[in-house]
Amino acid sequence: MPKRIAVLISGSGSNLQAIIDATQSGRIDGDIVAVISNKAGVFGLERAANADIPSEVLDHKSFESRESFDAAMMELIDGYNADLVVLAGFMRILTPEFVRHYQGRMFNIHPSLLPKYKGLNTHQRALDAGDKEHGCTVHFVTEELDGGPLVVQGRVSINLDDSSDSLQQKVHVVEHQIYPLAVEWFCANRVRWTEDGVIFDDQPAPAEGIQYISE
Repeated sequence: MPKRIAVLISGSGSNLQAIIDATQSGRIDGDIVAVISNKAGVFGLERAANADIPSEVLDHKSFESRESFDAAMMELIDGYNADLVVLAGFMRILTPEFVRHYQGRMFNIHPSLLPKYKGLNTHQRALDAGDKEHGCTVHFVTEELDGGPLVVQGRVSINLDDSSDSLQQKVHVVEHQIYPLAVEWFCANRVRWTEDGVIFDDQPAPAEGIQYISE
């Protein structure tokens, strides 16, 4: 039975597109059943329309509190019977209740090699630190911001002439490779989060996640 995926966005949805492409090609044994945005008019909603995926706009400004917005979003997602919730550029800090409700079935992607550089401005921070490599990480979502168990990491090398912008572009390429991969693994029941940590192919995964090597 294909898994049902809900994708949450706030912007252009380039990672959404990568996952759409992987579901349409049959690589992911799952269907995106809803794209939900907290902002109207963003390009990610056009991507959903072009792929004939139902979309919803839930404007956070229409709610009195973060808690009431998250409660409404939970109701919306659960109405689609989603097996997996994918945060793809969803620019909201989620309440503990929301996170706990989807524990073990919600992914986020972060533009750094976690646990390095949680939060914002990751590319510049990697440059300022003189790092030789940088990258991105798909992780299960917990109440700790950018702190959940790691699933997969993709790495890029940092060159002497790299800027924050050029590094961001390099990392984006790898994001579009590892995010569909993590979703593919989840939908094939190859990766799961248990009391013993992340399990991949019935074995404990490394704490730093599976290391993705681009072809």
